[in-house]
Amino acid sequence: MAVAHRAAGRSAWQRLRRVVRHLCCTRAGTRALFTPAVLAQIEHAVRQTDAQHCGEIRFAIETALPFAALWHDLTARARAVRLFAHLHLWDTHHSNGVLIYVLRADRAVEIVADRGISAHVTPEEWQGVCREIESLYRDGRYSEGSLAGVAGVARLLARHFPPAAAAAAAGAGSGAGVAPASELPIQPVLL
Repeated sequence: MAVAHRAAGRSAWQRLRRVVRHLCCTRAGTRALFTPAVLAQIEHAVRQTDAQHCGEIRFAIETALPFAALWHDLTARARAVRLFAHLHLWDTHHSNGVLIYVLRADRAVEIVADRGISAHVTPEEWQGVCREIESLYRDGRYSEGSLAGVAGVARLLARHFPPAAAAAAAGAGSGAGVAPASELPIQPVLL
């Protein structure tokens, strides 16, 4: 076990500090930063940007990882990928679902994009959106950071999946068994 964790790049001391940080991070603190008003603003931003593209944007905020995930040194990225699947974001017409994931205890923001949009957007572009969110969060501007993230992802989706692509796909009748956008939840997920 210890060799695998060293290979992952975390020393025993770093892992212990991370566990303590996760145990001390509270849901009450997360709810104080991501108030119902902030969550409503995020939902509104996602709905507003839907007209700019035919992709799917979802937003999830998690306070801390469960102890078992910490024990196995699950990264924020790995957790975001699992949540992406759990939220069925891979279940879109153009394989262009995008999850913006915030792990508050790690102060990490991850963007997971389905293969349709990932084929067009570079990792550096996704990282640029993440860094913008993180910068605003560091300044205590959680609403602005979240909205900037939604806007940044929407810009990337609009560039490669404009709204006209949705109409063309619907006319072609492709995507049998795939959920239409209206069936996927838009509300931000607070875990």
